[in-house]
Amino acid sequence: MARSTNTQFAVAVHVLTYLAASAAAGRVAPVGSEELAGSTAVNPVHVRKVLGPLRAGGLVRSRPGARGGWELPVDPASVTLAQVWQLLQGDDPVLGIHGPNPACAVGGSIQGVLTDLDRLVAEAIVARLDAISLKDVLTDAGFDADDFAELTAMAGMR
Repeated sequence: MARSTNTQFAVAVHVLTYLAASAAAGRVAPVGSEELAGSTAVNPVHVRKVLGPLRAGGLVRSRPGARGGWELPVDPASVTLAQVWQLLQGDDPVLGIHGPNPACAVGGSIQGVLTDLDRLVAEAIVARLDAISLKDVLTDAGFDADDFAELTAMAGMR
């Protein structure tokens, strides 16, 4: 099975869940990019690249400096995965539409069909993700405040 090479949405949901769990555990200090990278197993630069649009959308905030990092300034119940998806995906095609040969009988007419299909798929994704909140993800992942504090301490991430 082919795997998507764009991991931004998955990393964003992971990071937002980590920040929500951290706040639920009573952590008051911001979480550094290195700590988030350790949890997601991606480079801190990639984490910051993912967090940029989320910050612009008001889902996270950052504090600069040696004791700086990232925080979740919103209630996890008020954040839908559709918001995250739209901040990261924007108007980019979901299906990775190619540029066919317009001189070909099929290539000349398929582009409109594929573009319409891409729009339908994007609308279906957003509709489904709109029904899932960050709080739902936190609950589905099985975290409560005590679990998170214990796990991050054991992993040396706190």
